[in-house]
Formats: sequence, structure tokens, C-alpha cells
Amino acid sequence: MKFAIVLLACLLAFAYANEEAEVVKEFSEVNAEDFKYALELTNHIRAEQEGHLQDKDNWLVKGEYEFVTKEGKHIKVTYTADEHGYHPHVEQ
Repeated sequence: MKFAIVLLACLLAFAYANEEAEVVKEFSEVNAEDFKYALELTNHIRAEQEGHLQDKDNWLVKGEYEFVTKEGKHIKVTYTADEHGYHPHVEQ
């Protein structure tokens, strides 16, 4: 769960650092054994993540985020995270 909270905080800080961006979509639901969130901004930054408690100590998390670089390149990262680590897949 700490991983999800840290990632969400980083994405929100990154998104809100751009003062010109407005929130298009924002959703979050946090429960004891699962969570979901989504964020979309007018500057083409989008993030979604969900996770659930797999057993007493391990979370299974999946999500994606995407953005456009300063050079105009679209980047999309899909990932899972589990007891074995963070497993990203980057599309450019």
C-alpha cells in the first residue's frame, strides 16, 4: 500500500506542478483490502491504478500512466507490482 500512496503522490505532484493543466477526471476509492484511482489532466497526463491485497502481506497492483514529452512524444507505461517487484512496460 505504501508503494501505491507514494506513486500517487509523485504523479499528483508532477501533474499539479504544471499550473496550466486542469483536472478533467479524478477518482479515488480506498478500502482496507483494495484501492482504485484515476487522474486525467488537460495537458495529456493520465494515470490509473488499482490494487488488492493478495494475502496478509502482499499487494497486487496494476496500472498505467501516460504523458507527452516536451518534444511531443507520447509515452505510455503499463505496469504491475507484486511481491517480486515493479514490472513496467513502456510504449513510445
